[in-house]
Amino acid sequence: MGQYIFFFLAFVSVLSALLVVFARNPVHSVLYLIVCFFSIAGHYILLNAQFLAIVHIIVYAGAIMVLFLFVIMLLNLNKELEPHKPGLAKAAAAVSACLLGLVILMSVKDAALAQTASPESHAIGLVKEIGQVLFREYLLPFEVTSLLFLVAMIGAVLISKKEL
Repeated sequence: MGQYIFFFLAFVSVLSALLVVFARNPVHSVLYLIVCFFSIAGHYILLNAQFLAIVHIIVYAGAIMVLFLFVIMLLNLNKELEPHKPGLAKAAAAVSACLLGLVILMSVKDAALAQTASPESHAIGLVKEIGQVLFREYLLPFEVTSLLFLVAMIGAVLISKKEL
């Protein structure tokens, strides 16, 4: 039964990916990409990686696709009439991106060294196991990342605000 579900999800993934490329309307293309992301999340569930499936849906189908839709709908091709952003805003964005990258690199470096579960364990991708490791060993980087996301959201609002 699992093999049939895999082939169905693979078919949906490939078909929706092709429709993303060949769709003439950019909004339809984004909607097909959401279908592709949901089918990939189904693959994660088949691999017993529920945490990855949930994060994939929240991050990609939720946040990134909403961002793509806003960009498509608010796209302005008159670059000459656009006001230029001040250098301070660009510098703040670059510093925030570098700090976020540093936190991610440090987390990945520490995660590569940690041996929390044996490869034979069936609980590797479960939310309970990942949550325990995340909140026991990586609480400070987790909180710093949430603070950086808050600062990035505030920066995005300030940068996109129309100047009076």
